[in-house]
Amino acid sequence: MAGSFSFVRRVYLTLYNWIVFAGWQVKVLLRSLLAQVLYFAVKTLKETGHEHVYDAVEKPLQLAQTAAVLEILHGLVGLVRSPVSATLPQIGSRLFLTWGILYSFPEVQSHFLVASLVISWSITEIIRYSFFGLKEALGFAPSWHLWLRYSSFLVLYPTGITSEVGLIYLALPHIKTSEMYSVRMPNTLNFSFDFFYATILVLAIYVPGSPHMYRYMLGQRKRALSKSKRE
Repeated sequence: MAGSFSFVRRVYLTLYNWIVFAGWQVKVLLRSLLAQVLYFAVKTLKETGHEHVYDAVEKPLQLAQTAAVLEILHGLVGLVRSPVSATLPQIGSRLFLTWGILYSFPEVQSHFLVASLVISWSITEIIRYSFFGLKEALGFAPSWHLWLRYSSFLVLYPTGITSEVGLIYLALPHIKTSEMYSVRMPNTLNFSFDFFYATILVLAIYVPGSPHMYRYMLGQRKRALSKSKRE
């Protein structure tokens, strides 16, 4: 029974990682559900400028980031060893940016930080999903792939986080004036919520949260590369 579960788990994770990898990188099937975020971002950046990057990647970006919610479920049910405490903040912040900021406030969609955000995210995910796809399918990944998996964040995490914080900050005036997602009293639930102050709280969490995640990934890198040298 345990052997059957292990086989099903391996097949599922292999398919999951390669499907999401395909969605981030290249068009494998015509009109595939997960289109090519990196390809469209770079193509648009080159041809028409950063102002149009969001329009080019909006749907595939939303699909790819929303599908990542499954990673939290994978951790909860024990399909992967990644701690939910590390996965949840990363997935949560990306969903907040994708839906709570970029989708909700068109005023920031043409900023150059959108291009740096999308490129940072997509390169990171291409490396990560392809690495785990190989690991699940073959039981190993090439040493250069291992190095990329645990080293690319040294540059891409700072560029991604800087873009995230910058876009949230740029959206603050529009959040305040629009009062989108805010709930005012009186109402039947006798409840109030201010999305503007909630967003400021999210920004504040980045201050201790970002260095903590960076140190966590440095620890992961040290363990993974040390283990590969011993093998």
